[in-house]
Amino acid sequence: MNEQQQSLWDFMQQQSGKLGEQTIQHVGLTFISLFIAVLIGLPLGIFITRQKQFSGPVLGIAGVLQTIPSIALLGFMIPVLGIGAKPAIAALLLYALLPIIRNTYTGIEGVDSAVKEAAVAMGMNKWQVLFKVELPLAMPVIFAGIRTATVITVGVATLASYIAAGGLGEFIFGGISLNNTNMILAGAIPAALLAILFDFLLARLQKLNLKKVKTAAATFPVLIILLASLYFIPSAYGSKLKAGFTPEFMGRQDGNLGLQTKYGLKIRTVVISDAVMYKAAYEKQLDVISGYSTDGRLEAYNLVVLKDDKGIFPPYYAAPIVRDEALKKFPELENILNLLSGKINDSIMTALNYRTDYLHQSPEKVAKDFLVSKKLWKPARDSNGEVVRIGSKIFGEQYILANMYSMLIKGYTNYDVSTKTGLGGTKICFDALTNDQIDFYPEYTGTGLLAILQPSAKTIDSVTRSRDETYNYVQSEFQKKYNIKWLKPIGFNNAYALMMRKKQANSLDIKTISNLKRYLESK
Repeated sequence: MNEQQQSLWDFMQQQSGKLGEQTIQHVGLTFISLFIAVLIGLPLGIFITRQKQFSGPVLGIAGVLQTIPSIALLGFMIPVLGIGAKPAIAALLLYALLPIIRNTYTGIEGVDSAVKEAAVAMGMNKWQVLFKVELPLAMPVIFAGIRTATVITVGVATLASYIAAGGLGEFIFGGISLNNTNMILAGAIPAALLAILFDFLLARLQKLNLKKVKTAAATFPVLIILLASLYFIPSAYGSKLKAGFTPEFMGRQDGNLGLQTKYGLKIRTVVISDAVMYKAAYEKQLDVISGYSTDGRLEAYNLVVLKDDKGIFPPYYAAPIVRDEALKKFPELENILNLLSGKINDSIMTALNYRTDYLHQSPEKVAKDFLVSKKLWKPARDSNGEVVRIGSKIFGEQYILANMYSMLIKGYTNYDVSTKTGLGGTKICFDALTNDQIDFYPEYTGTGLLAILQPSAKTIDSVTRSRDETYNYVQSEFQKKYNIKWLKPIGFNNAYALMMRKKQANSLDIKTISNLKRYLESK
């Protein structure tokens, strides 16, 4: 336990600069959203106390907004507002509206009618009654609503990193992708502490006497504006170009870590989901992205791959990896899976990915069309009750391959199939395999080498000189260490890559990653 705590502490110290930057972004994002939510929610709550016929619809709509899953709400915002802070702020303020509107309405409605009548009898008009009587007396209840909205916003703001808005979600999602507990906790603990701190401070405000509540109410907007302004503090790297990397890429040696150590690349970086990364580059919201060399969106969005002139990306030839126990349990499985061996080269895989990633055809249709074209498809046989469990990672290419394997198994054997697709990052898939949650999944030789085996730098240099050397090494080591067999390679090499818009790369004369580094240093 102590070693784990020390390891977490060491990680947080090592990443203290990035952690501080993410915390500042998280606080800023929270309070920008909260400030706008108060500006909208407070007047709306007051309005429905005056026009009660609107109270049901207004509270109903605000309630419905809170029932929409947060990641879906962020997705709805992207087509309208793009990526980054704007869609994140819009989604967060919508989540914050209900408690603010509801508590404003409840607080004002809860003011004793005799007190309001006395105020009118003293000659106060309706605005004086509102500002001198109703709002001061309702303020503790209103603060309770703001308190609830703040805690909700701090929690939901962790999802903002998926659309390049920054915040503590960068560490959380990176840790989930890499199965790195320290990384997850480095994001989750500060986020939880922020929620506790803000809840405590607002609880203290809620308990102040009437005179002090008036003072707090006057200073509260200023405090929110100051905290919101934290989001606009510049990031650690002030380069003119902006990069968007996936959570897994950020934490891998064959990713951002390798770019920093081997190339010395320093570029302003945001974490972003693979689902929106390519479009963000196309729409000029990002200048550089991490991607995959066989991705169909390369052509669709007119992107170009920068040459990896220092070789941080090893060969990534795809092949199914299967537990030995599964091969014993399902004797026909190996031969069936090897039917795809040598059938898909880089250009074919890119074309298949294009159909799912850009044309939005279903992976099932793309998989079946390919198998039919190669005369490999057969109708499903009757099942004998034995079930082969197929896993996949969370991007289109893996879905296509999982569907191809499912159709081959059903067509050539009497085994049934259960698919567990979208398992997230490499370590999640691999742990599912080693823990007997799945029987096989498609993996890549470079990922097996660097993300799972993690050998010494000397070994990496010696086994990445050719595709066969890398394949033979991971095949041997996986068998020895994990009793997992690499079957025959499918035929394509889906390497990690840095990409830019073709027009921008040409105008800046950037063809390699070293060119990119020199350009950044010249600015």
